Amino acid sequence: MKKRKEFDSIGAINVPADKYWGASTERSNKFFNIGKILINSSIIRSIAIIKRSAAIIHRKDGLIPNNISRAIVKASSEVISGKLENNFPLKVWQTGSGTQTNMNVNEVIANRAIEILKGKKGTKKPVHPNDHVNKSQSTNDVFPTAMHISVATETINKLLPNLKLLENALKKKSIEFKKIVKIGRTHLQDATPLTLGQEFSGYYEQLKKSIERIKFSIKDILFLAQGGTAVGTGLNSKKNFDKKIAREISKYCKISFKTAPNKFSELAAHDAIVSFSGALNSCAVALMKISNDIRFLGSGPRAGYGELILPENEPGSSIMPGKVNPTQCEAITMVCIKVIGNHTGISIAGTHGHFELNVFKPLIAHNILQSIDLLADSVKNFTLYCVKGIKANKLKIKEHLDNSLMLVTALAPKIGYDNAAKIAKKALKNNTKLKYEALKTGLINEKEYDKIVNPIKMIGPN
Repeated sequence: MKKRKEFDSIGAINVPADKYWGASTERSNKFFNIGKILINSSIIRSIAIIKRSAAIIHRKDGLIPNNISRAIVKASSEVISGKLENNFPLKVWQTGSGTQTNMNVNEVIANRAIEILKGKKGTKKPVHPNDHVNKSQSTNDVFPTAMHISVATETINKLLPNLKLLENALKKKSIEFKKIVKIGRTHLQDATPLTLGQEFSGYYEQLKKSIERIKFSIKDILFLAQGGTAVGTGLNSKKNFDKKIAREISKYCKISFKTAPNKFSELAAHDAIVSFSGALNSCAVALMKISNDIRFLGSGPRAGYGELILPENEPGSSIMPGKVNPTQCEAITMVCIKVIGNHTGISIAGTHGHFELNVFKPLIAHNILQSIDLLADSVKNFTLYCVKGIKANKLKIKEHLDNSLMLVTALAPKIGYDNAAKIAKKALKNNTKLKYEALKTGLINEKEYDKIVNPIKMIGPN
């Protein structure tokens, strides 16, 4: 492999000749070779958006020559498009500010810009990774800004549309099943009736509220740390640079970002992301309940609840012929557990904002973006390959309803709680019908029984 020499404040180091990164990246490759998880590509794109925006502002303000600015903008755009994706080899587990990643992007953009201007990679002439690409910036404000850009764009463009897809599917099922009366269950025991549509309306409402919480929480994500530089004071940046770059980023992303009124809190704490992660955590909790219910109600086909018929997407067993498993339910429940775990990590990391800087930024970024990505993908799959194809097993539902002892609840106002309880217990002990035991007591006649113990009349207030 051909090498070239690059230099930083420590000295010279050899880097692969075909790569655009420089000395800082190469040192990070050596000293932080931890695990296999790379910095999320969304963070790389977001940092490049910051570099692009800064270069445009610096050109307008006369702080960077036009040719250098345009070369930085072009190189940044190539990073954003993914054209240079094999030049970002750094792992998540690095310095807590994300300095190595910021410098990785600075170096790649600088060397590519040098190339665009017909210079020689590694010379830092005419484009310098710090003096030009990183001008008016610090990793300490770049990385948290990139975190917010990434969270906002991934949520708005991917997560929320996919959650809306599931919300609509659950709403349609609640309407489709609105006339199917079934037995309810509390404590995993038989309870009073409801409709399958009512049951699904609960799932729909959970998703609707989850979406509302996410939309509310994302409002704080739209505030950017950029312009705070090293500790929040804005040292080495011009007045109003923070407002200008927020506007430029907003224009590019088509999202209404704003400069944070207080940069000290944005660098030292990540409360907005902790809160947003909490909304994702609540969503995961809701999805766990919904998918588990669907999985259990679809259990069988002969020895389970069997009230739902789930789509058959693939063979369920390598040894048991004809077996079909609730695979989409299982996949999304695993994702839910991961999201809940990620939230715990983010919460702990959020507590470590020591003095002017939180030094757990790469971990927080990794966890929150992984949660967004996993939720978005799993929800889409769950909707398309499970929820949309769910059918009601009306025969099984009727069988469970007819055999339920909790229909006796309707009799309680007529014959009293204690008498109703005795009837239910006798029917269970004798393996007889509820009606048979009720009529035996002489407390009610058949006409009254049929009028009162009518499941259709038991799905709402009397």
